[in-house]
Amino acid sequence: MHAFHHLQRVSVDFDFPVVFCRGVFAPGAPWLREVFGRRGEKRRHKVLVAIEDPVARATPGLQDNIRRWFAAEPDAQLVRDPWIGPGGEAVKNDYRKVMELIDILLEYRMDRHAYVVAIGGGAFLDAIGFATALVHRGLRLVRLPTTVLAQNDAGVGVKNAINLHGGKNTIGTFAPPFAVVNDYDFLDTLPTRDWTAGISEAFKVAVIKDAVFFRDLCAMAPRLRARDRSAMEELVRRCALLHLQHIATSGDPFELGAARPLDFGHWSAHKLEGMTGYAVAHGEAVAIGLALDAGYARRMGWLTDAEADALLRGLSESGYTLWHPALNRRLGDGRLEILGGLDDFREHLGGELCITMPRGIGAKFEVHEMDPALIEASLRDLEQFQSGLSPVLR
Repeated sequence: MHAFHHLQRVSVDFDFPVVFCRGVFAPGAPWLREVFGRRGEKRRHKVLVAIEDPVARATPGLQDNIRRWFAAEPDAQLVRDPWIGPGGEAVKNDYRKVMELIDILLEYRMDRHAYVVAIGGGAFLDAIGFATALVHRGLRLVRLPTTVLAQNDAGVGVKNAINLHGGKNTIGTFAPPFAVVNDYDFLDTLPTRDWTAGISEAFKVAVIKDAVFFRDLCAMAPRLRARDRSAMEELVRRCALLHLQHIATSGDPFELGAARPLDFGHWSAHKLEGMTGYAVAHGEAVAIGLALDAGYARRMGWLTDAEADALLRGLSESGYTLWHPALNRRLGDGRLEILGGLDDFREHLGGELCITMPRGIGAKFEVHEMDPALIEASLRDLEQFQSGLSPVLR
């Protein structure tokens, strides 16, 4: 008896607008109206708004503005007062909060044409996106990122996830949003730490994709640290567009292959976050991860001294501290604990290590092994740089 084999191929096109604006809930503001109506459907859509708790507290009058805006929109029905959820990694670390939101979505009989408007930082958007992707196999998610990190990176991507069993993003989905609205007004409310935290992702994508953007970031670093609004708006827009370009043209938007180029600098960053109980924020950890991998790349001859030093100085002048004592922590066998990040990456990628590294500024390639001794030497370089004993990375 002969077997019969049929290879089925399915192609699915996704599209979603990314809007850059101010005053999304100002009276008569058109941004959300245009998003809700972009399919031309003649119906009144149900909408549930989810707000991250720190955003709600930092933006007095936000909920009243939301209610007034929806009251004036005949084609959008706000089904209940906004749902307020925990901020930061707390919401991703507690799957019960995700289930609480799912229960509410089912209680209000939200269908596949209903909208969930998520207002918050990247971790909050991750968790809300995970919940909305599960209900009826996908409600329409409209992201309103409120942090630099979310507006220029996490909020414009196609990933959603929560943390479980001590791992970061261990449960998740690939589900593109229905739309993203980047309202710069939210950035004005950020504490300095959160303002700074998203800058590292711009350096990340610039190093591997855009030498001109990298040069401009280094020049803008003091203005970014000083909370210059126009400099930050430029960073957010250019960084977000580079991420969107990658998603559209990489050929692997759902990361089915081994390479994850947009995770340059992340193998150690994710590990450091967990090692510190997330006391080190994601963007801060990424800055350290970029600096560490830049030092490694310099030792391997992939970056010049001048290129590696420019990255470290750009990150430092943007407001980052590029060292944390946990990087010296060792396991019982004497191995540096941070090296476990390589094992975590290897497991996440399906068994083969694949780390993105720069080859000069603006170009990248993949490596499948890293020398622990050179990583440790690069850590010593980084510790010396941060201590100020050496003005450049040598």
